[in-house]
Amino acid sequence: MRPDTPADHTTEAERLLRTAAQYPEDHEPLLLQAAAHLELAGERVRATALYDTLLDHPGTEHPYLVKALNAANLWEYGHEAEARAIIDGIRTAAPREAAPWEIAAETLEAHDELEAAHDFFSAALTLLIAPGEEVPYATQSLLTGRHRVRRLMGAAHDAWDELADALHTAAVPLDELHDPKRLWALGSSDPAELRAEITRLRAELGTYRSALSRPFPVAVLHWPEPELRELLASYPGLATEYPSHADHLARIEAALRDLHATGTPNLGIVTGTVPSYEAFAASEAASPADPDLLPQYATTLAARGRALPWPPPRSAPCWCGADRTYRECHGAG
Repeated sequence: MRPDTPADHTTEAERLLRTAAQYPEDHEPLLLQAAAHLELAGERVRATALYDTLLDHPGTEHPYLVKALNAANLWEYGHEAEARAIIDGIRTAAPREAAPWEIAAETLEAHDELEAAHDFFSAALTLLIAPGEEVPYATQSLLTGRHRVRRLMGAAHDAWDELADALHTAAVPLDELHDPKRLWALGSSDPAELRAEITRLRAELGTYRSALSRPFPVAVLHWPEPELRELLASYPGLATEYPSHADHLARIEAALRDLHATGTPNLGIVTGTVPSYEAFAASEAASPADPDLLPQYATTLAARGRALPWPPPRSAPCWCGADRTYRECHGAG
């Protein structure tokens, strides 16, 4: 059963904290989940303490995401100045991932700072979207958020709004979903207006459910060459899965392109290591030599936030680790 009351959320947070103590390699996603439950329970000071714990840890992989979540939480219980300072710091640091930008912009939007939210969304898109390249899955929500804020501001459509419209797949257009007048319809006694609003809400709910059904990328497993050599030396039966390292890399790119061609969103690559794989096999009471375990391992790594979004920008380093850009390497085809 999903937590529903503040007490339920506190209980779930405590469970996640115990789990994090048992599995320190996964402490970051577990502590973030625990902090979210503490916020829902109204224990915002405890949530801030968890965010601070993560920021003090040298191994935290997504510090700007943690900072953005911390700022959103701080603002909710009266620490506006500190929250603003953190948000300003995120903009100055210009992280190359979408989530911190989105959370910070939505925090500004939630507190009626529409101009600042709009500028934040726009700065993120300028940084993260390369002209002429496909919009990464994780970045599409920035376009949607910017579109929403511009509708609230009464601004006319621009090129990014048109791109947001083009990427939106729900039956109800973004202009309707983001129409400020929708709130008026909720208080209407006109059955036609209420039916129209119910239709819009169902479309919006469908979009959210679709996103939640894939909380982490559809991920393909990548073995760096030294790790693959060690894997095959320990488990030679897996050689049928990996005839050579070059073949392995080519198959990864081909598989991702095939998935993309079928319309599968939110694709990624996870990098395996032999010790991690053996630990996973032990946790599943399975043999590392079993090839059926490989996709399960990839899914688990993705669920732990280990996935690198695919495709990377063509001017970014290639996902394979070669000293070349993606355009020059696997993105050349």
